[in-house]
Amino acid sequence: MAPAIRIIPCLDVLEGRVVKGVNFTDLKDAGDPVELARAYDAAGADELTFLDISASAEGRGTTREVVQATAEQVFVPLTVGGGVRSVADVAELLACGADKIGINTAAITRPELLTEIATRFGSQVITLSVDARANSEMPSGYEVTTHGGRTSAGLDAIAWAKEAAERGAGEILLNSMDADGTRAGFDLPMLRAVREAVRLPLIASGGAGSVEHCVAAARAGADAILAASVFHYGELTIGDVKAGLADAGFEVRS
Repeated sequence: MAPAIRIIPCLDVLEGRVVKGVNFTDLKDAGDPVELARAYDAAGADELTFLDISASAEGRGTTREVVQATAEQVFVPLTVGGGVRSVADVAELLACGADKIGINTAAITRPELLTEIATRFGSQVITLSVDARANSEMPSGYEVTTHGGRTSAGLDAIAWAKEAAERGAGEILLNSMDADGTRAGFDLPMLRAVREAVRLPLIASGGAGSVEHCVAAARAGADAILAASVFHYGELTIGDVKAGLADAGFEVRS
């Protein structure tokens, strides 16, 4: 039997508040991260992802106090990312209550970091966050971006996913920068391309707007569905998505 499809609400945190916009712009306040985390835990979320979305751009670490307060309120695995640059940063966030660490910019700058973290803590703590967008000049048709999609990394997204898997990443959070916040559906061709290239667990992110979108992502090879605004603003519930996936024949956690 295939593993259950995980449903993961995402808390994009800026200055201590959860925010959401379209393509990482026009950000609007969506609530208190601790309160939202508590509500999602009670609603049946399988995991939670906490991303300090301005940490890398501002050259600082993740806001530890908010991470610790959030971790104290939930009983599901918590992935934390934003501004992680070293093994010491990972150790500190794990001590604050994180179960997994999301890494993006620092791994691109120094790919050896993935191996260093995997060697010390195990691959299971590493979630490689890949913010990708269409670029016809790349061999796969997709490029990697950093700093909230503001900067091109000059890397082919599929090649980077394969390299990261070889270096020790435990799973891939694939976020479509073109679809992010649009609620128009996930980038299914990109999901399929990454799924064909790597066997790591794959989290689909960017574009969730309906239960049907989530089912389509699972059919494209996603092992988990991450969403933000549709959950924050009550347009979908975790129960809605799980029921739709179950109706489509996918295993979900009750």
